[in-house]
Amino acid sequence: MVEFRARWSSLAAGIDAATPAGRDRAVDALRAFAILGVVLGHWLVTALTAHDGALSTTSPLAHLPWLAPVSWVFQTLSVFFLVGGHVAARGYGSARERGLSYGAWAGQRLGRLFRPVAAVLVLWTVVAAGMLIGGAEFTTVRSLVTLVLSPLWFLLVFAVLTAATPLVARLSPLWPLAVVAAVDVWRFGLDGPGWIGWVNVGAGWLVPFTLGAAWSRGAFARRDRALLLLGAGVLATAALILWAGYPASMVGVPGAAVSNLNPPTLAAAAFGLAQCGLALLVREPLARAMRRPAAWAKVALVNLSAMTVFLWHQTAMMAVTALGLLVSADLPGLHTVPDSPGWIAARLLWLPVFAAALSLCWAAFRIHEQASRRPKPSRATRTAAVPRPGTATAKEITHV
Repeated sequence: MVEFRARWSSLAAGIDAATPAGRDRAVDALRAFAILGVVLGHWLVTALTAHDGALSTTSPLAHLPWLAPVSWVFQTLSVFFLVGGHVAARGYGSARERGLSYGAWAGQRLGRLFRPVAAVLVLWTVVAAGMLIGGAEFTTVRSLVTLVLSPLWFLLVFAVLTAATPLVARLSPLWPLAVVAAVDVWRFGLDGPGWIGWVNVGAGWLVPFTLGAAWSRGAFARRDRALLLLGAGVLATAALILWAGYPASMVGVPGAAVSNLNPPTLAAAAFGLAQCGLALLVREPLARAMRRPAAWAKVALVNLSAMTVFLWHQTAMMAVTALGLLVSADLPGLHTVPDSPGWIAARLLWLPVFAAALSLCWAAFRIHEQASRRPKPSRATRTAAVPRPGTATAKEITHV
């Protein structure tokens, strides 16, 4: 244990020393918290139940609606889009100053997103085909593949908004917010077609993305603006839930007539405003906390493999669930129906097991993400040093 602490302290000190002095560490901390919030949220509100040899998906929120506040804590996508808009706007501005073309900048940004995705798609194509050939129930395969692919929708939306940064960076968040409100009035108040709600997939996430772009321009240098954003978001969300009939859960609930997330509703957008306001308020305390090498090293390492963690966390949970089927009895919190506080207590005990499985996935597949971040060496430095496979250089750790 003493040796481990010494090695960790040495690694943390090295990462801290390699970090550029002007780097905004609070931005990285917010991104790490957003990714980990999504991961823990999925692990807590997603359940695979076993029945007649097949697996199907359900949620404790469908059986225990009083758990809705859990979704308020772990549905952190608005913070991710806030940070994404901030980083994209700053990155594009920096690229223009350096004379880098839009195509080169967009290619670099989008490549970091999609290279790790390819590994997930290839593996699960093989797994799904193998399961079907081996006689697995189609419903089981569909449930598993849906769990893997469903989180990818947000990457596609994020990629589109990132690519559109030159067009939307200076757009006021009020415009996409007005679109979200108009769409909801049309489909809920005027009985409009259900498909119109999918307009909000772009408009809804454009709200925090443009807030992040505004942040990059110094729009939230004063704390009172972030406080106003938080207060307005909280009041609007409460009003929409209490008096306008929107669901309290900020994630989709199986069997519910309306989902706040698929597609985003005005309640989700208002809740996102509150989340963004809170994130902007805590960025200074976060920045102070990130001055500690040990805290910063953890955040830097999470950011280094953020997409790997996000892409493989559902696979890790499903692998543990599948292995649990080897036991003759249904395991509480893993295969049982999530309809009691006992299930919640049991699921909390499974979280470390999910994390261990995710660490194995991370060890196996992180190379796809780190390869997309590794700077290309020049001709002069190409043979100067050959890093060990699987190790991260200081430049990789501190590269956005």
